[in-house]
Amino acid sequence: MRKTILSLAAMLLVACSARNEVTAQTVTNAGKTLDFAIAQNMTDKMYITIDNKTLPVTLVDNAATQALVERLQSSSVSVTLNSSGGFEIWGALGFSLPTSNQQITAQPGDVILYNGSNICLFYGSNSWSYTRLGHIEYSTQTELEEFLKAGQSNINVMLSLTAGATTAIDNVHTACEPGVYYTMSGLKVAHPTHGIYIKDGQKIFIQ
Repeated sequence: MRKTILSLAAMLLVACSARNEVTAQTVTNAGKTLDFAIAQNMTDKMYITIDNKTLPVTLVDNAATQALVERLQSSSVSVTLNSSGGFEIWGALGFSLPTSNQQITAQPGDVILYNGSNICLFYGSNSWSYTRLGHIEYSTQTELEEFLKAGQSNINVMLSLTAGATTAIDNVHTACEPGVYYTMSGLKVAHPTHGIYIKDGQKIFIQ
C-alpha cells in the first residue's frame, strides 16, 4: 500500500513539473522546418503590417519579447526599415530591449533583435550574434519577399498586438453598454480572454 501511494505521488510530481517545462515547437514554412523553444505559457502573437497587409508573428519567450509585448500593450509601434545585404530589412526601433544574444543563423521569416535597439525581418539567411524575437507565419518564399518589400528602402512597418490595428486607442467615446467588453474593432465580447479590450470607454488589457 505504501509503495502504491509513493508511486502515485511521484507520478503527480512529474506531471506538475512537466507543465512548467519549455517544449520544442516545430514551425514549417516554405518547405523548411524550424525548431523554436517556446514556453507552454507563452501564447502571445505580434502582428506586422506593411501596406495594409498583415502577417502574424509567433513570439518566443524571452526578456526581449516580454518587454516588447508590454510596450505594444499601450500602442502600436511604427518603424521605417530598409533592405540590407540581400537577406533582410532592418532599422531602429526607437527604443531598446533586453538582449540574450547568441550566435545563430537567421532563416527566412525570422524576426531578430540586433544590438538591442534594431529590428531585423529576414527574407534570406545570415549568421550573427542576435536575440531571436519570433517567426513570421507565411506560406511561400515569394509571398514573404513581396510582403517585406525585399530590396526596397523606406519601408513603413507597423508592429502591434492586434491584427489590422492602425493606431493606439486610449479612450473611446461611443454609446457602449456599461460593463460590457468590446474588441478594438468594436465587437461585443461576452467572455473576454487574453488581449486588449474596451470597457466603459477605457482600454483594458486582460492577461
